[in-house]
Amino acid sequence: MKISPHILVIDDEPQILRALRTILTAQNYRVSVANRGEEGLAIAAAEHPDIIILDLDLPDIDGIEVCARIREWTQTPIIILSVRESERDKVLALDKGADDYLVKPFGSDELLARIRVALRHSIQARGSPEPIVQAGDLEIDLARHVVTKGALEVKLTATEFKLLAYLAAHAGRVLTHQSILNNVWGPEYIDNVEYLRVYMSQLRKKLEDNPKKPVHLISEPGVGYRFYVEA
Repeated sequence: MKISPHILVIDDEPQILRALRTILTAQNYRVSVANRGEEGLAIAAAEHPDIIILDLDLPDIDGIEVCARIREWTQTPIIILSVRESERDKVLALDKGADDYLVKPFGSDELLARIRVALRHSIQARGSPEPIVQAGDLEIDLARHVVTKGALEVKLTATEFKLLAYLAAHAGRVLTHQSILNNVWGPEYIDNVEYLRVYMSQLRKKLEDNPKKPVHLISEPGVGYRFYVEA
C-alpha cells in the first residue's frame, strides 16, 4: 500500500491552516499543523514530514530562524508561505535553506505545483542524483556533460555547462544570485550579479525557443533563478 506524502504546515493564522488542510487532504496528502515555531520544530523532529510549509511571521520565533534550525539536521524541502514580499526577505529565507517562496495570497494550483516539484526533488535527493535531467525537449546529461535540444547537441562552454548543471541539479528550487555565483565561480564572485546575467542570457539564447520569454531558465526578480521542469 502506497503511503501518501506527509506535509507539515507551520502558520499561526487559523484560516490559513484550515484552508491548507482542506486543499492538501483533497489531494490525498497527510497533514500536520502547528501554529508556533517551537511546536513546528518539535513535530518536524518527531514525525519527519516529506515537506514543510512555513510562515515567517510566527508568534514565538521568526520563521527565518525556524528555517535555519530545521536545516541544521534535515534537507526536507521547505516552502515559505508569507505576506512578506520584499526581495530582502526572500533572499534571506532562501539563503537560510528554504527551497521555495510563495507570497500570500496564493493560488492553490500554484502551491500544489510547487509541492509536486519539491517532492520530486526530495525523492531524488534521498536516492542517487539523477544523471539525466529532462525538461521539455531539453536533455541535460550531468555525467557526460552533454546537452541536447530535440535531436541536436548544444555546444556549451565549460562555464555555461557548470552554471546549467548547478541549476538543473536543483530543478524547481529558487537559487539566489549569491548561491549560484559562489557555487559556479567561487566566493570572490558573489557580488558580480551582472556577470551572472550575461551568462544566463547566453544560455537562454542557446536553449530557449524564445530567449525573451524563457520557460526553463526562469528569473526570480531581485532574488535569483529557477530551472523549471514541468510539475
